[in-house]
Amino acid sequence: MSTQGYEEEVRSERSYVAGLYARLDAERARVKGEYNAALRGNGGTAMERDDEVRALAKEAKRLDVADNGLCFGRLDTLSGEHSYIGRIGLFDEEDEYEPVLLDWRAPASRAFYVATAANPENMRRRRQFHTRGRQVVDFTDEVLGRPRGGEQGDAALLAAVNAPRGDGMRDIVATIQAEQDEIIRLDHPGVLVIEGGPGTGKTVVALHRVAYLLYTQRERMERHGVLVVGPNPAFLNHIGRVLPSLGESDVVFMTTGDFVPGLRVTAEDTPEAARLKGSLKILDVLAAAIADRQRLPEHPLFLELAGLAVRIDAETAEWAREEARASGQPHNEARAVFREIVTYVLTERAIARIGRNWLTRSDRETWERLRADLVKELAGDDGFTAALDELWPVLTPEDVLATLYSSPERLRAAGADQALFRADGDAWTVSDAPLLDELVDLLGRDEAVDRTAERQRKAEAEYAAGVLDGLVGRQDSMDDEDHLFATDLLYAEDLADRFVERDTRELVERAAADRNWTYRHVVVDEAQELSEMDWRVLMRRCPGRSFTVVGDLAQRRSAAGATSWAAMLEPYVPGRWVYRSLTVNYRTPAEVMAVAAALLAEFAPEVQPPESVRACGVRPWSRRVTEDELPAAVDEFVRDEAGREGTSVVIGPPGVPGAVAASETKGLEFDAVLVVEPERILADGPRGAAELYVALTRATQRLGVLHRGPLPRALTGLVETGTPTRAGTRRSG
Repeated sequence: MSTQGYEEEVRSERSYVAGLYARLDAERARVKGEYNAALRGNGGTAMERDDEVRALAKEAKRLDVADNGLCFGRLDTLSGEHSYIGRIGLFDEEDEYEPVLLDWRAPASRAFYVATAANPENMRRRRQFHTRGRQVVDFTDEVLGRPRGGEQGDAALLAAVNAPRGDGMRDIVATIQAEQDEIIRLDHPGVLVIEGGPGTGKTVVALHRVAYLLYTQRERMERHGVLVVGPNPAFLNHIGRVLPSLGESDVVFMTTGDFVPGLRVTAEDTPEAARLKGSLKILDVLAAAIADRQRLPEHPLFLELAGLAVRIDAETAEWAREEARASGQPHNEARAVFREIVTYVLTERAIARIGRNWLTRSDRETWERLRADLVKELAGDDGFTAALDELWPVLTPEDVLATLYSSPERLRAAGADQALFRADGDAWTVSDAPLLDELVDLLGRDEAVDRTAERQRKAEAEYAAGVLDGLVGRQDSMDDEDHLFATDLLYAEDLADRFVERDTRELVERAAADRNWTYRHVVVDEAQELSEMDWRVLMRRCPGRSFTVVGDLAQRRSAAGATSWAAMLEPYVPGRWVYRSLTVNYRTPAEVMAVAAALLAEFAPEVQPPESVRACGVRPWSRRVTEDELPAAVDEFVRDEAGREGTSVVIGPPGVPGAVAASETKGLEFDAVLVVEPERILADGPRGAAELYVALTRATQRLGVLHRGPLPRALTGLVETGTPTRAGTRRSG
């Protein structure tokens, strides 16, 4: 294309994209007007108005996020037609709703990501726009259908991966590669496992898959939402912008420690304790711990009933316990059975003594009337309630677990390993969350709490009825001087609407606070770290078993984590899970990956490292320092990076000032990484090797290593220097 022809094309594309923004602005104004009208109320019930307001608010958000990079490309067919590709779809209302911009998730957009020179998908050209704000700056064209090498969209892809990192993960909607697009659009109703080494984009692919599923299956998925599970809050914050940038907001983000709403994690388990808690064998321990709280009295418990002394002996309690356990109900709900049996025995014994010589069972009416009086007396007897609490107490998950952990005797009674002992029983760890969640089902509801909630509901209903009676009476008693304004009118239907028990919170807020909420789809990132108990919780959260599972077995650090995907998934979805791998490293430059690959070959030789698509030109370096020199060397790195664009991090073992643990950086990426004392990280065995592998592969541009002891053999490929060097050069420190 000549320079003049190119400039004319740029002007034409600018004009077209400007027209798209004009349509976007008009659509945004229309939605805003309808939203404001809905807020004022325009007919329908209160519930219908709430639904309308929520739907319009969601549409407004979708249009707002589309403002950034609305249109990023164009496809030209062999017949000369062309289609524009963007974040959302826009239509020409005057031309039978013809699309003027295709949503990137639409089937017609697929060729933009998968067409190659060898397989052009009936396309002649792919054009990618480079924009600044709302204006097209320039574009690059790729002519398809000619035998030529290279990946599609290399220029745009390399510009994206070489750009300095910001505060959060960016979407890749404009640069999705064919390997990634195939996974994003995969039509599989069960569990999809995406495995890939560092930098392969498995997380962002999973998030784009969520956006695609919400686009293609919105009616099925939207009412229940999507759950995304990540390894730590920093990771969730890092990825949290991707889906909103794609116009999707009905997504709940949580760690495994958030499985129990309101749980505050304050401690960390030893590897052995985490392994024990993560195994399904802990289910037997939990059941035994509950059974241990269902006690028999060592000595009879005496009560006064109708002026008589009656007792609960071991034989009575044992019969009641057997019946309660045989009911199959959770512990707290089975307490009613236990209470019923004990009540029966006590009242029978009391009636026999009261009616001695004058009352027989043939006088059924008198017998039952006397029993009713005695049952009522027992119900109000504090001593009877105390006896029940001693023998069959109402339990909470926190109470069961805290008292179990802090008591060697209870651990032995439950058949648990003493490695679970801790003096502070309610110093919760991440591994406790699935156990507490399990105990919710094993214990069941507290009938006293249910009765209180029912009383409150009835009180609110009575209040509503009283308000209505008062308003009616007020209107009937008005004299001629009173004036009834339109705002005073209140009809029964409106009043009923106001007092219907409706939850007006957004879906994300409701779902995160509700332990019993179920999702239509679940994304599990860093899934190799999840234990068997974690998976048990997640399967309860998603009855339809629709999952996108993301991980890398080579990066597993948890003693309770997965050693194979089949071991975790087959018990729940036998034959209903498929495996896909990502093999191209878009994040880690070849210089850094070479160092990480040497370490990988030592601790996981069967794993093939991903191939980097680029080199950065900067050789990773190492520098040996003394204990006294270490703080200054770390400060030097921090100062140097503060003057550069992008992000940086110091990763090291506990005790290194200013350093974070490698586990806290899982899933994150930084322009520059300084790894401190790798020899100490490696000393933690196989878990330490995985930690170091994670640390090394966080860098997108620059990697440095400070070591006090001898440099580990796997890292001898580093350039020993005081400062980073350009490839092919070496400077002494």
